[in-house]
Amino acid sequence: MSVIETNANSTNSTLELDLSVADPKSVPLQLIDVSQPKLFQTDTLWPYFDRLRNEAPVHRATSPLFGPFWSITRFNDIMMVDKDHATFSSEGNISLNEKSKDLEDYSNFISMDPPQHDVQRNAVAGVVAPRNLAQLESIIRARVVTIVEGIPEGTTFDWVEQVSVELTTQMLATLFDFPFEDRRKLTRWSDVATNPPGTGVTESGEQRRAELIECLEYFTALWNERVKAKPKGDLISMLAHGEATKNMVPFEFLGNLLLLIVGGNDTTRNSISGGVLALNENPAEYAKLRKTPDLIPNMVSEIIRWQTPLAHMRRTTTRPVTLNGVDIPEGEKVVMWYVSGNRDESAIPRASEFLIDREKARQHLSFGFGIHRCMGNRLAEMQLRILWEEIQKRFRFVEVIAPPQRTYSTFVKGYTQMQVQLHPY
Repeated sequence: MSVIETNANSTNSTLELDLSVADPKSVPLQLIDVSQPKLFQTDTLWPYFDRLRNEAPVHRATSPLFGPFWSITRFNDIMMVDKDHATFSSEGNISLNEKSKDLEDYSNFISMDPPQHDVQRNAVAGVVAPRNLAQLESIIRARVVTIVEGIPEGTTFDWVEQVSVELTTQMLATLFDFPFEDRRKLTRWSDVATNPPGTGVTESGEQRRAELIECLEYFTALWNERVKAKPKGDLISMLAHGEATKNMVPFEFLGNLLLLIVGGNDTTRNSISGGVLALNENPAEYAKLRKTPDLIPNMVSEIIRWQTPLAHMRRTTTRPVTLNGVDIPEGEKVVMWYVSGNRDESAIPRASEFLIDREKARQHLSFGFGIHRCMGNRLAEMQLRILWEEIQKRFRFVEVIAPPQRTYSTFVKGYTQMQVQLHPY
């Protein structure tokens, strides 16, 4: 159990217990630090969250990567924090990952409190209004068919790269009215934004800054085109013409861009991959799907719960507060572990099981609660639903043939590679 390593990404020389290779039952409660990215990369996080939910649902830890923070791990406590934006502020940052000091203040509306949050969110909310979603459905279906039918049967390929990333990146390009031939830049910028330097995406802070500045410059050119044209229904035009957003400073523009890119990319793409893995790991549920494809809409909600593509959101206390009998001072980092709340048996019956016919399948935390509830939740569900409808028409089995490679991140819970084969009926 006593495996100690120096965290290579730490800013100090603190020695940290590597929980991914430790015995979860023997680790002292005060040494449990669920913010270790290796726990997520190795899928060894679950026993530690089980212990926190049962033994210390409001738990303080100090991380060499992120400093001191409070973990909130039960469903109802998370929901309470998420809805009380007056006590638990989003101002400044909404993840444990700290912003790069050399990128100035690239704020965005999810890291704001009312009233600023409300007016900036409303400026772009129309892109996922019901009328627009209805128009997008045929576009999504056509692209899904092209992607799925373009993969030769019987070959081994990377589902993440050829399906999950490609579908979500095409959708993002549509929402931004972004040059289609450059759409993979969106995926790259999403990965750069959500991964600190030295964790496999960028090698240094300088490289990360340069790539995010490239993102800002590219979108600034699009902004300048749209602001001179009549308002349209794409996100850049909405920002350029919106009363609350048309005078944003460059780094505020970058912040909102990164929010929209990550929100439209990482969450959906990792749920697309996570659903394939969940069905492979639960063959009885896959058989149920083949027998009753009408379960697909319900299954989509269960996939999103099961995957929880964004593992946490952070808040900062604006006053001293007592939560579940524990006193938390003002100015503290409070982390809502959605990934834990979605496995809370006290709130979700049989939460540790993947059940595509689950009752109340939409009762999950993956989209958040309150004013910050995910703006694009219905678009994400639509993409997953259409994908599985088209898969089920053509293939008896999407077989995962090797263990997937997972992201090294405590924020984006996802996959970097998943080798699969398609088996027709």
